[in-house]
Amino acid sequence: MPDEDQEQLQPPQRQTQPGIEQEMTPEPDSIRPQHQGSDKLAGKVALITGGDSGIGRAVAVLFAREGADVAIGHLAEEDTDANETVKLVEAEGRRCLTLPGDLGDEAFCQEAVARTVRELGRLDVLVNNAAEQHTTQSISEISAEQLERTFRTNIFAMFFLTKAALPHLGEGSAIVNTTSVTAYQGNPTLLDYSSTKGAIVAFTRSLSQQLISKGIRVNAVAPGPIWTPLIPATMPEEKVASFGKDVPMGRPGQPEEVAPCYLFLASDDASYMAGQVLHPNGGNVVNG
Repeated sequence: MPDEDQEQLQPPQRQTQPGIEQEMTPEPDSIRPQHQGSDKLAGKVALITGGDSGIGRAVAVLFAREGADVAIGHLAEEDTDANETVKLVEAEGRRCLTLPGDLGDEAFCQEAVARTVRELGRLDVLVNNAAEQHTTQSISEISAEQLERTFRTNIFAMFFLTKAALPHLGEGSAIVNTTSVTAYQGNPTLLDYSSTKGAIVAFTRSLSQQLISKGIRVNAVAPGPIWTPLIPATMPEEKVASFGKDVPMGRPGQPEEVAPCYLFLASDDASYMAGQVLHPNGGNVVNG
């Protein structure tokens, strides 16, 4: 038997950022075939950042299965994955608008919302999901440029998009933000990333209180180790091979296992929830 410390959950692999889902081995599971849509989001429109791959793709396809048209924000270099997401959404009988660009740029965020409303007719659900991370061994390795870049993508963009979306959101609308287990447990090699994820928790709680009187619910999801392109694009090969091994369930989660959390929070099923965080993280108890 192989030594437990050498046990591989997936083959060692490495990509350059931002990572391409179709080049992963194995490819993540985005769709749960046994999920039968029941029109939980019928007639609604959702804007999902980072919707080209990983968790964002799984959310886009699940939302489409539940009756929503979707717009997906992504980097221009992620067109390969974005085009595949379009095919998957359209296979569910819904429309999918691609929005390539840099979410760290407020002008782009404003245009992304404007295009969504112009081309899909409305906006009901905003999923702030896009993120980037960079592994470093010491705080001294984090340059001012990297620090600003990580914060711009991971938390500034949420401010920009929410500001742009608010005039189009009404009673019954929902905002769902992606934070992370690292916001609660920390991670010594993801210092700037973890810091942004902690900021997202505070952003979610505070924004929920600001918007609750308008009938707009704001909640978040804090995934644990999920098998997405972010992993081989940012971690050493040996870490990729054992990624997810240290959670109680002993494996990484799949995007399709996380997407139902977003559906729940976006739908009327969560009509009495605001300012809360769901934790699909493989069994880690974080009490947050």
